[in-house]
Amino acid sequence: MKYSLLKSSFFIFCTLFFSTSVMGQNTSDFKILPSPQEFEISGVSKWNPSAIKNYHAPITIPLLHHGIKPVENSLEAQIIATIDSNLKTKDEGYQLSITNKNINIIGKDAAGLLYGFVTLHQLLEDAKEQKVNLPLCNILDYPKLSYRAVHLDVKHHLEKKNYYYKLMDWLAQYKINAVILEMEDKIQYKSQPEIASSDAFSVEEWAKLAHYAKERNIEISPLVQGLGHVSFILKHEKYKALRDNPESDWAFNPLDPKTYEVQFDLYREAIAATPHGKYLHIGGDEVHTTGRNSGKSSLELQLIWLNKVCKFAEKHGRIPIFWDDMPLKHAGLYDAMFNTKLTEVEVRKIWEKNEHKLTEFLDQFPKNCIYMRWNYSSPQAIGNLKAMDWFKNNGLQVMGATAGQTRWVLMPQNQSNIESIKSFAASSIKNNLNGLLLTLWDDDSPHFELYKRGILAFAEYAWSGEQRSTAEFKSAYRQREFSSSLSDSEFAFIDDLEKPVAFWKNALLKGNKRNYLHKMKQPMKEGVIDFPVNNNKGKWSAINAKRIQEAKQMIEICKDVELKIEEIKTKAIKNTYTLEIYEQVNNLSKFSANLILLLQQYDIANNSTEEKEALDVLMQQTDEFENLRKQLELVYGKTRVLNKPDDYILDQDHHVHLANQSISFDWQFYAEILFFKKIKNMQKPVKH
Repeated sequence: MKYSLLKSSFFIFCTLFFSTSVMGQNTSDFKILPSPQEFEISGVSKWNPSAIKNYHAPITIPLLHHGIKPVENSLEAQIIATIDSNLKTKDEGYQLSITNKNINIIGKDAAGLLYGFVTLHQLLEDAKEQKVNLPLCNILDYPKLSYRAVHLDVKHHLEKKNYYYKLMDWLAQYKINAVILEMEDKIQYKSQPEIASSDAFSVEEWAKLAHYAKERNIEISPLVQGLGHVSFILKHEKYKALRDNPESDWAFNPLDPKTYEVQFDLYREAIAATPHGKYLHIGGDEVHTTGRNSGKSSLELQLIWLNKVCKFAEKHGRIPIFWDDMPLKHAGLYDAMFNTKLTEVEVRKIWEKNEHKLTEFLDQFPKNCIYMRWNYSSPQAIGNLKAMDWFKNNGLQVMGATAGQTRWVLMPQNQSNIESIKSFAASSIKNNLNGLLLTLWDDDSPHFELYKRGILAFAEYAWSGEQRSTAEFKSAYRQREFSSSLSDSEFAFIDDLEKPVAFWKNALLKGNKRNYLHKMKQPMKEGVIDFPVNNNKGKWSAINAKRIQEAKQMIEICKDVELKIEEIKTKAIKNTYTLEIYEQVNNLSKFSANLILLLQQYDIANNSTEEKEALDVLMQQTDEFENLRKQLELVYGKTRVLNKPDDYILDQDHHVHLANQSISFDWQFYAEILFFKKIKNMQKPVKH
């Protein structure tokens, strides 16, 4: 990357023009996200953002702001845009140059032209906010990975429809060019209407969104789970005969022809709902089938199913994508893909011992399929890289999948999984893979706004490679999403909030049980922590000393986060709604930690008067909780459909997904609800 007056953070000294009284110097900071491949700044242009009024281009450009309009006469335009297929970049590349004469954008193709305008928009945004002129500069830019897809998982809840349109605009502004839409029962299937949730969008409604996305160079392809993960189908009485295990709604019987009649009906309508999609993601992960005790191995059964669905996809003009984990697991190679402690020699020995279990079935692996190698925490593991090489070396297509959200509650953690995202993007680029998918699972269903930092990390490293450090990326994230005045690390708070959120999950419980409460016969007794008893003062505090100490620490962190969010809200020029969501997460985390300290006060009360006062305060927390919940739901509900339809049928919940455990939004607060039921019993404490 080339620089003249700046380094990677793009600091330049700009002279202020268009001032009636002052000609001075001002430091400005342009942070483009994702980072351009080449960005040369040679000075300060004459162009104040307010002077940019018109553009001349061969196509209409969506996403334009700042009041910039298209004109037919190039002489009237400050921005001259063209398409040149001979531009020396990859597809979707562009060249952007700002001179004192005009602003030129050359796109390799229509997508490249769009992305040139996207970059210009960010420059204009920074210049306008910082009250400086645009820089004299030249940018040559293109993606390192051609397919940059994010996973949109709607199986447990929908957002309000308008949110999805705004999301497409937002993704396009960061050069994301694909979405894998996990549809499940959120499409009104005409062929199998029993499967659809009553709040599902129609085929036509999804197709309308797909057209809108395509105008922004985003290709939506569907994911309809198959073989396993089909509880959304097999929970219904009509389809129970298609179960591999009659007692479980998890998996289809792959030897029953009617399985494919149902599966293919859903595929047809999902394809119609995503008319511009290139792929059909067929799922296929986390499943062990017996074929009703057919005598065939699980690997044989999976390959039977895989061949049938891949032929269907090919016939209907789609490339099938298949999660690759089960063939590798059946062959004894699964653990090696995730164990970072294994040496190259150890991995090689595991493969030498087990590889034949795959190769003897190699002819049955469909060649038209993309085998998606997912690894969310350790993509650098030697075994993971070895698995990807096996597919490539045997003439099979492979693509990686990383994650911005897995099973984290309330908000993505592990610093939005940035390091793993960066690592998998780097290895995908190094190995010349076609693309990468960022999975965003809805299993425990944090608000989607809180996925965005991880999405932008993916946008950064899938487009640019490892140009920015993690700290530099976080700074760019704050600048792009909130304000250039907030790029400094003193305004960082998201990572700080991780500890209170992790503590919140089980603060009121006996161990790691939040996801399992609904399966307990006596959840209040088995799951919720024991309370102090009035004839054994101090014992509860001694037993829970570590919990109490952690609660105190979490409250202090939450107080600091609260102050930072309040300050940031006063400085942010956009996306304050995201901050409101973080604010609610912080409030809920602090509230649960405070309950621990209130229990301690009750436990150490010196006399009956203090004990009664402490109990009264605890009882009052019921109303405090109801108010807190109402506020959280009010904020979340601005974009999110909180409750499932009244007629919705919950499935067997094999993987204990929080968001799958009640029709109402109670699942988010089930531990707290049980806690306060138990509090009511403290009015007459049981003596032991």
